[in-house]
Amino acid sequence: MNSPQDTPPLRHSRAEDALALLSGTALIALAVALFQHAQLLSGGTAGIAFLLHYGTGWGFGPVFFVLNLPFYVLAWRRLDRAFLVKTMIAVALLSVLSELTPHFITFEQVQPLYAALVGGVLLGVGFLILFRHRASLGGVGILAFWLQETRGWRAGHVQMAVDTLILLLALATAPLPQVALSVAGAVVLNLTLAINHRAGRYMAN
Repeated sequence: MNSPQDTPPLRHSRAEDALALLSGTALIALAVALFQHAQLLSGGTAGIAFLLHYGTGWGFGPVFFVLNLPFYVLAWRRLDRAFLVKTMIAVALLSVLSELTPHFITFEQVQPLYAALVGGVLLGVGFLILFRHRASLGGVGILAFWLQETRGWRAGHVQMAVDTLILLLALATAPLPQVALSVAGAVVLNLTLAINHRAGRYMAN
């Protein structure tokens, strides 16, 4: 009798992947709308997009899409092509949905703490769906992987350095309570991933 470890992981169909990319980015777009309402930030490329959005008034979606373009060049020779293609689709979907979501739902009043906590959960679940279907939202994560492969720098350290820089830039332009709530949202996001995204708990391709 085969043990669970001997059973090959089930592959997702293309339809399942498509639905996952759509539902995952829709949840993240809702989190973006909550964060925008409360003027909060996130880490990574999305955090940079938030800073530019708040500072210039440019739409979050187009800024996020453009910021990701240079990272695809790094990823083309370093990452699995299927992963890269799904990541590019996810980025494009989020760019569009983050612009459309405010036309579908508006918030008259949202407590910033609620936006940070629930937004963090939505981000975590959205990322979890993408990760389980071998996709991501690219950006700084791709850069971190490339630096790890070419320079030997640990990807986690690179990601932490970028997030710290975003936090410092935010402190120069945003009130301290908003920055503190943004950190709380990031903690909830990472806890959601840490609890639910562990090797061996979910097997699929």
